[in-house]
Amino acid sequence: MALTKKRLLELYCDMVSIRKFEEAVENYSKNGTIPGFIHLSIGQEAAQAGVVGALKKTDYKFPDHRGHGAICLCGTEKKRVMAEIFGKVDGINGGRGGSMHINDLSCRNMGFNGIQGSTVVTALGTAFASTYKKTDAVTAVFMGDGTLGEGTCHESMNMAATWKLPIIYCLLNNQYAISTHYTESHPQKQLATWADGYEVPNEVVDGNDIEAVVEAVERAAERARKGEGPTLLEFMTYRWQGHFSGDPAAYRPDGELEAWQQKCPINRSRKQLMEIHGCSGAELDELDARADAEIAEAVQFALDSPWPDPKNALKHVYATVQVEDWK
Repeated sequence: MALTKKRLLELYCDMVSIRKFEEAVENYSKNGTIPGFIHLSIGQEAAQAGVVGALKKTDYKFPDHRGHGAICLCGTEKKRVMAEIFGKVDGINGGRGGSMHINDLSCRNMGFNGIQGSTVVTALGTAFASTYKKTDAVTAVFMGDGTLGEGTCHESMNMAATWKLPIIYCLLNNQYAISTHYTESHPQKQLATWADGYEVPNEVVDGNDIEAVVEAVERAAERARKGEGPTLLEFMTYRWQGHFSGDPAAYRPDGELEAWQQKCPINRSRKQLMEIHGCSGAELDELDARADAEIAEAVQFALDSPWPDPKNALKHVYATVQVEDWK
């Protein structure tokens, strides 16, 4: 069923916001303002906006290392997410998390960490809690095609299937695990069929079609809320940048990037809004301008925010625990 004009407009704005946010992050990463590695999801906006947009605020979300967009859409103020990436004290985690370790439990963004495949295990905890407490909260965990090769994914899906836990495995197949194409590391032509071994329903989705993403997640969420167990959704998409900001991605064949850019999820939604729902180019340009202003404000907030006080470096860790002197 096609989305209404109002909902498609909202999702369009979400995708544009993600794109603008990450373009700003990339710029400040390249000029050295942002410390550490940055992993971008430019080109994958529909697979983030669609998943979060199809869930309830009370559902649990586990983003992946390319999850800035999903994090922003969960409900955290974008300026505080930006400040966190900049490593500043006004960041949602006080500048301690950086790009890959952002969480905000108030809006059920459960966070990510640098260990690939770890969140598919920790996601079992929130899913089991929903079952144990008899709530209708669903757990959505993002993962990549490379992560699927981790043994933890087998363990997680085996348990989720056995206990019929309300999990949606959101597999964003952006074709590459660092520099390895997924066809070189998996025997399946479509990774979604990997779930057949656990008798878990699965579906291949055009990850650049926002409507298809929303509809697939809504179907999976409905199954989960009914107690019918997990679903694996494989969203076929593509990251325009390399594995990290600054990666030249020389491993990609000529013309591949350009071919995927023709499938840009934002342009597809823009075209649909104009041709089917009667939106004007000027109307959509105005929405784009609002996103520009919002992200510019977020960047300025991050730039103005102070650096964390080094005196607090050991706060929130176990460094104050005293070890018994055995001498």
